[in-house]
Amino acid sequence: MHHSDNVDSGLEKLNNLLPLQNRLAGATDQETSLYRDILYGFLDNGRAPSISELSQASPELDVATILEKLADLDLIVLDKGAEVAGAYPFTNEERDHRLKVKGKDMFAMCALDALSLAPMFGVTSEISSVCAMTGKPVTISMDGDRVLSVSPENINVGIRWQSTCGCAAANLCTEMVFLADAIIAEQWQQQDAENISLYTLQEAVEFGDRFFSPLVSHRH
Repeated sequence: MHHSDNVDSGLEKLNNLLPLQNRLAGATDQETSLYRDILYGFLDNGRAPSISELSQASPELDVATILEKLADLDLIVLDKGAEVAGAYPFTNEERDHRLKVKGKDMFAMCALDALSLAPMFGVTSEISSVCAMTGKPVTISMDGDRVLSVSPENINVGIRWQSTCGCAAANLCTEMVFLADAIIAEQWQQQDAENISLYTLQEAVEFGDRFFSPLVSHRH
């Protein structure tokens, strides 16, 4: 598969800012297992599994302690009650990026996350979002890593790079956005040209797939 140079450099940047793969590689088997249970819980139910649900599924685990460890690794986000609020690419919060997967509505943290969901789990997804500049609706249908339909047809994805201080979910991900077309994308980029990268939709799908898919599988 031919990899885009634009995606290669973006992937290197994102892995430096948010090294989820490395953090997961350093996690214990129990932590990895619970983390994947959380991801699949989001996928199946459209929301995070609760501590009690996770404990019922894995009674041998000290779920609350493992969740704290996963949160320290920034693999998940906990709410004030120490319950799971998000796990890349999913969030319980109502964000701009709504998806329908397996008949369930769910939310992704940012544009790249939304595009990653179908390839990450090998499912079909319907993404409903908005252009960050114009507020126009953005809709994308995907099956795995294939885009089946998209409106508007020349969507770009923009990333404003900034260092993540602590929890990336509140920081970097607010700056990964859909942009209605290349002209609007360039206008967005001009606000902070040194720190903004633009990607075509196909590049963004490749980027998201290569960043997120290793978190649920051992395929490289």
